[in-house]
Parts: sequence; C-alpha cells; structure tokens
Amino acid sequence: MTSSCFCLILEFTIKMKKILLIVVVLSMSILSCAIEPHSHYSYRAPQDIHDGLQVGSLEDMGIRTSLIESAVNSILDGKFKGVHSILIYKEGKLVLEEYFQGHQYKWDGPSHHGELVTWNRDMLHNIHSDSKSITSICIGIAIDQGFIQNVHQSIFDYLPEYQHLKTDGKVKITIEHLLTMTSGLQWDEWGAPLSSVENDIIGLWFNCQDQVACILERPLVSEPGKSFTYSGGNVIVLGEIIKQATKIPIDDFSKKYLFEPLGIDSSFWSVQYPNGVIEAAGSLMITPRAMIKIGATLLNDGVWENKQIISKVWIEKSATIYGNIQGINIPGEPSGRNGYSYSWWIKTLNHAGKKIHMFSAGGWGGQHIMVIPELKTVVVFTGGNYVTKRFPFKILTRFIIPTLD
Repeated sequence: MTSSCFCLILEFTIKMKKILLIVVVLSMSILSCAIEPHSHYSYRAPQDIHDGLQVGSLEDMGIRTSLIESAVNSILDGKFKGVHSILIYKEGKLVLEEYFQGHQYKWDGPSHHGELVTWNRDMLHNIHSDSKSITSICIGIAIDQGFIQNVHQSIFDYLPEYQHLKTDGKVKITIEHLLTMTSGLQWDEWGAPLSSVENDIIGLWFNCQDQVACILERPLVSEPGKSFTYSGGNVIVLGEIIKQATKIPIDDFSKKYLFEPLGIDSSFWSVQYPNGVIEAAGSLMITPRAMIKIGATLLNDGVWENKQIISKVWIEKSATIYGNIQGINIPGEPSGRNGYSYSWWIKTLNHAGKKIHMFSAGGWGGQHIMVIPELKTVVVFTGGNYVTKRFPFKILTRFIIPTLD
C-alpha cells in the first residue's frame, strides 16, 4: 500500500468516526428530549392587575408549594391533558393562577375542539353548564330586587305567552322545581352525546322554532318536586322568567346586577336562538378570574367589597341538598356521588380525617367553580375534555386539598 492510499484510508476513517459521533450525540439528544419530563415550573404568585381581586402567595397562606408545583408540572407534562387553567383563592386572596395550552370550544370540530391557543387571564372561556349556576344566582338576585316574589310561585305566573301550556298538572311546576331539576317534564340530556341532535338540549337548536314552547310542551312524567332529571331545558325557561319578570334579558340582567358589581367587565352569552331566547343553561363565556370572583362572593356570604350582591339565604339553599337529591353520578365526571340544589352540585370531601363540605358549579369539558367553606377556599378549573377523561376532581383531591389547612 502506498503512503498516499494509507493517508486516504486514514482520512476516511477519521471522517466516519466523526460522523458516527455526531449521529450518536444527535440520537442521544433526541432520545433525551423524548423521555425527559417537561417539568420545569416553579411557583409564582399571581399578578395584581387591580381588578378587585387581592393577591397573595401560597406561602402567605401556609400552603405547601411542592404539591401545587407537582400538579402544574403534571399538566405541563401531559399527564392531565385538556386542563386550560387552574386558580386557587384562599382566605380573601388569589394565590395561584396558571394557564395552559389547549383548544377553544367548537361544537362541530373534532372532539369539539377548535383553534389551539395558549390561554390567558384575558380570554373568555365557555363555561358550559356552570352557566346554570350563574342563572340560578340571577334568579336569587331577581328575588332580592323584588322582581320575583319567591321560588314557590308557578312558573306560569311569569310566562304570559305560554298560558295555553299549563295543562295536565303543569301549573304546579314552580321556579324552585326548575332550579332543582325536579320539574317532572320529560327530558333526556344524559342519554345521547352532546354532538347529537338526539340529545334534547342540542335538539332545541335544530328541531324548534320556539324553544320555551318546545320545553313546556313535553309531557309531565312525574309529579313536580318528586324526582330529579338533569335538564338544561329547565334553566332556559328560568332565563325566560328573568326576562319576563324584569323586562331585561338575562345577558343584560347578569351584566347589570352581577358582573358589573363584581368588576367583571367582559361576558358573553354565546348562544341566542333565532327567536331571541338566550341559551341560559350552557352558553356563558367569562374569564377564570370572573369565575373566582363569583366563587369568592359565595364564600363570603354573598358580599363583595362590602356590598351584598347575593343574599346569604340564597347561598345557603344552593349549598344544601334539596329533598333527597343525592347519590348522583355525573356522566364523565370522576367525582363519585353528588347531591344537588338550586343548580349547584354538593359533595362531601375527606380532609385530614374529617368530612368537609363543597358546593360547586360543574360544566362539560372540565369547567368548575368549587367553593369549600370549611377551608375558606375557592378553586376554579377550565378545560377542553369534551370526549376524554376529566382531571379537575383528581387534581383537587390529590394535590390541592392535602395542602390546605
């Protein structure tokens, strides 16, 4: 072998070793990216944006940051997919506020997902059936303001255009029966997916010209007040009662009597039927901070900034199981058995060996306003788990409740 050939072979060998080294390094880098967790979050206190919410830190409240950081990192790592925000309010202060990437809601999108966005505190979120709890609050305010006498009135006292439908015992349906899902009217909202017109709440859009009439025309299948049937139709009728009693539609009423007093400057009831009826059961869009303000007001017996927004009596009724409505398993929610009253879910939790009480608004996809009076705490979640497992209750019980005193 000549020296020149030897040099060429040596040069080729050196180049191949370099290439092999580069390939190995790149492979290790790619593998590292694939298996290394995304966990890098360190707790940061919420920002004071002078919106009426006082802010503090977890440390101020004696809350262990390690568990909260684990919860946030688990969301970032994809272990709890579809969570869009998590906020914690403790003893008068917002102490956690975190937002994540996720899809906006789109009814006819794949998995009901629209555009992928990074959520933030200024973005309105569709809170779905949490809207029922807000409509309930509006009924309570309408009573406080004298627009409605009491919850024991027949619904037909406030439905002048539908007097012809108070047949077959329907005149006995009261406002309270609508609030507690005990109207007795035939309804099926849990028997078909919310992507199907076979679901009664979805069918209202496609099969009705007058949604209130379509709801009230349904047969009475049980005596009012006797049995629970989850019904967005009940709440749509409540929205119409507010409109007839106050001469203000629920979007304007909620803005004037609830949102503006709480310093909530942005809200949108996103579904209005062609005849002008607002879908009061599941179309409200507000921010997670607005949700926290509502929960904080309920936690403080209806008072916000020294002003009584909602009566204490109304909150007590909302937080106390109505009749025997308990033992309900909510489809898609791993929260076990729940009670119900005045459009709020009621749950007993375990904390430090004791039973504590929680009442909450719950919405499709993982929207929650959780009020826990014994711990002086409100927890808010938003999410996009419309056809997949929902994680808020698991996050609450595994990571949040254990940290609270």
